[in-house]
Amino acid sequence: MKKLFTIIVCKVLKFVGGLLGKGSSLPGQIALKLCPDILGRIELPKYIVAVTGSNGKTSTVEMIAHILCESGKKVAWNKEGSNQIEGVTTLILGSCTLSGKVKSDILLIESDERFAKYTFKYITPTHYVITNLYRDQLTRNGHPEWVYNAVKESIHPETQLILNADDPLVSCFGYGRDNVVWFGAGNLPTDTKEFVGVYNDGAYCPHCKSPMTYSSYHYDHIGNYECPNCGLKRQDTSYTVTSADLEKGEITINNKYKIELTLKSLYNVYNLLAAFTVASITGVDGNTIAKSLSNYVLKNFRVVTFTLGNRKGTLVTSKHENSISYNQSLKLAASDKDKCDVLIIVDAVSRKYFTSDVSWLWDINFDILKSDNVKNIVLAGTYCNDLATRFSFSKVDRNKIKVIKDIEEAVDYLDNDRKEKIYVITCFSDKGKFLEKVKVD
Repeated sequence: MKKLFTIIVCKVLKFVGGLLGKGSSLPGQIALKLCPDILGRIELPKYIVAVTGSNGKTSTVEMIAHILCESGKKVAWNKEGSNQIEGVTTLILGSCTLSGKVKSDILLIESDERFAKYTFKYITPTHYVITNLYRDQLTRNGHPEWVYNAVKESIHPETQLILNADDPLVSCFGYGRDNVVWFGAGNLPTDTKEFVGVYNDGAYCPHCKSPMTYSSYHYDHIGNYECPNCGLKRQDTSYTVTSADLEKGEITINNKYKIELTLKSLYNVYNLLAAFTVASITGVDGNTIAKSLSNYVLKNFRVVTFTLGNRKGTLVTSKHENSISYNQSLKLAASDKDKCDVLIIVDAVSRKYFTSDVSWLWDINFDILKSDNVKNIVLAGTYCNDLATRFSFSKVDRNKIKVIKDIEEAVDYLDNDRKEKIYVITCFSDKGKFLEKVKVD
C-alpha cells in the first residue's frame, strides 16, 4: 500500500506540475520522502541505460531516445533534463503502472555526475555511458578527479560500461575491467601532434601520476595517449569515427555508416558516436541508426538558429566555467569557411552558486578566434570588462573587439545591413537574454 500510495502521489503531482509547466523534480522529491527506497521496489525493463559525464549528457540522451523511438522501441527518459535523483524518481514513477512496473522497453536515464551514486543505489544500469570528465564549475565540481571518484561509487560490477576511449580519465573506469565497450575517434585530418590549449589535463597519467605521452590530439587532452609507467593507454574501439570532414559536415563510423551533421563540431561528434554505440548495443541496425542521426537537429536548445534583421546566426550554449566547452564553440565559429561576427555574453556566473569568480576565463583558448574569417568580436554582459581583460592577453587583433555591457545594445550593434553570419556563445543562464531579442528560427 505504501508503494501504491507513493506512485499515485507522484503521478498526480507530475500531472499538476505539467499543467503549470513545472514538476520535473518536486514529485520525485516528495515520493522519496514518503518512501525512501521506492526505486528499489519498481519492476524495471530489460535495458536500463544510464548516461553521465561533464558534458554532452542531455544531447547524447536525446539522440539515443530519438533513434530508439524511430526504430519502434518504447523509451522512458528524462527529457526535461532533471538529472538528479529527484528528477529520475519522477521519471520512473511517472512511467510505471500502479503496481510498480515500468511500461517501456528501455529506461534511459541522464544522471548528474556528482549525484549518480545516489540515483544508482537502488537501480543497477545494464549499460552505463560515461561521455567525458572535464574541468567544470569549481564551486560544484572541484577537480575532475574528484568527480571521477564520485562517479566511481555509482558503478556496479555487473553493469556494462560504455566509455570514451579518447579521454584518459574516463578510461580509468575500465582499467582492469572486462565488461567494457569503447568508443572513440581514429586518425582525423584535424588532429595535431602537439598539445594546443591553455592547460593540459593529459600531461600526467590519471592512474599513476607519471608523465604521459600522446601520438596525436583530437582537441585539448582528448586523443591517442599512453602512460609508459603503468600501461594506461587508449584502448582499441568497437565503435569508431573512422573519417570526418567537418567542413563538408559528414562523418563515417566503422568505415561503413555515413552520417551528415547539422552541427559541424567534433565535440558534437562524440555525443553522436555515444548515441550510435548505445543504439547498436540495444539491437538497432547500423543503417537505421545512421539514417536517424543524419541531419538531426537537437530539440534541447543547446544550439539555436536565429535571424537578426537581415542576418542569420547560431547560438551555441557553452557552460560557463567549462573551458573545453567554450573552446569547441570558438572553434565552430573560427572554422566557418564564411566570414562571421562573434558575440560572447557573460552576464551571470555559477548558475546555482553566486561567486563572481571569472578565473575560468583564463583557461579558455581565445586565441582560436585569431582567424581571418572572424571580422568582429563583441563582448557583452556584466562581466564584459573581465572578458576584455582576458582578450588583452590573447593574440586576437584588438581592433576587432568591441565591449558593450548592455546585451540589448550589443544586439542593436549587430543588427545592421551586413550579411555575415553571427555566432553567439553564452551559457544556459544567459541565452534567454539574447534569444528574446531576436527571431528564433
